[in-house]
Amino acid sequence: MIGRALSALATALIPTTLTLVVLMGSGDAADLGIVLACELVPMLVLLPFGGVVADRFPPERVVLFADLTRCAAQAAIGVELLLGVERIADLAVLAAVTGAAAAFGTPAVPRLVAATVEGAARLRANARIGLATSLSAVGAPAIAGALVLGVGPGWASLFTAVLFAASAFTLGGVRTARAAAPTGAHSLLSGWREIRQRPWFLVSVMGHGVWHFCAGLFLTLGPLLTVRSGEAMWVIIVQCGTVGMLAGVFAAPRLPIRRPLAGCAVGASLYAAPLAALAVPLNGWAVAAAYAVAMFGLGLLVPLWETVVADRIPVEALGRVRSFDSLISFATRPLGLAVAAPLAGWAGTAPPLWIAAVAVAAASLSVLGVREVRTPAAPPLAAPRR
Repeated sequence: MIGRALSALATALIPTTLTLVVLMGSGDAADLGIVLACELVPMLVLLPFGGVVADRFPPERVVLFADLTRCAAQAAIGVELLLGVERIADLAVLAAVTGAAAAFGTPAVPRLVAATVEGAARLRANARIGLATSLSAVGAPAIAGALVLGVGPGWASLFTAVLFAASAFTLGGVRTARAAAPTGAHSLLSGWREIRQRPWFLVSVMGHGVWHFCAGLFLTLGPLLTVRSGEAMWVIIVQCGTVGMLAGVFAAPRLPIRRPLAGCAVGASLYAAPLAALAVPLNGWAVAAAYAVAMFGLGLLVPLWETVVADRIPVEALGRVRSFDSLISFATRPLGLAVAAPLAGWAGTAPPLWIAAVAVAAASLSVLGVREVRTPAAPPLAAPRR
């Protein structure tokens, strides 16, 4: 778990570090877009193939390879910057290598957890990983900014490389049983068949895609609409969301969850609250409270979802199935971020936000119509702790 926490922090440091490197160098918005896109696009394209690799080989080896590759790419960026070389083409290529490695490592992590942790302990493990990921996402921009401004962008990239190396080092003694390898050219198709046989998974993932898209709208329009309550209000809203998410992650393994998929659906649907609060519009403190509730729901959703998917998907198909989940999530959030301002400029801010609130609630709760979702888990994922 320490290794996954280190890797999560290193992953979260990269976007802010790259952004500051480009802005402090050329300062060109087009250059920044190219570098960031070069990290995202290879990850999206290669994720399905990363799922195949995660199912074909021991997951600890796949994660190890991904961490070492990202370590090498970040080290190369750091060395170039320390030598005074700052070519956008080099940054773009190394960012692409980083994104490609993430495409292979991401679907292998759930397989690694499923292969090394069993029973109720799996939910607690996923909660800890979710907590580390959440804290990394919140703290990484500040850490990256402090490193870049304090010791320089080259040393910041080298620090990220060290984190990936330390994460890889923790995997040295991990051994899992080799799963049956998918065969021939049909491995991607067989993964899709596993998904189609489970309507609860497909409907849930489509709902997650809607959630991520609408989160992009909220994160773009929120700062613009809450500034009337004071320039610091958006920071307060984000911090309230962080507290809510951490509380949800902490509560997930301590609640008597009998219908975990239903819990995931309700947790995701809570994101309608801050969208509606912005659309009304309510004051900043009301939006902060609504966002805390929404992120509490997300904090519950993440470990529950990771655990129930590992319980219900055959381990030999888990990498391919989870790569589809990751692809939908990674692709829809940037789309929401990109279209928020044009939509608001065309229709105003309230209509897109109201539509997003209804869409999140409807898409998330639609999974309750699937029979497997309404069936209680036996035994419960975890008993409440006293």
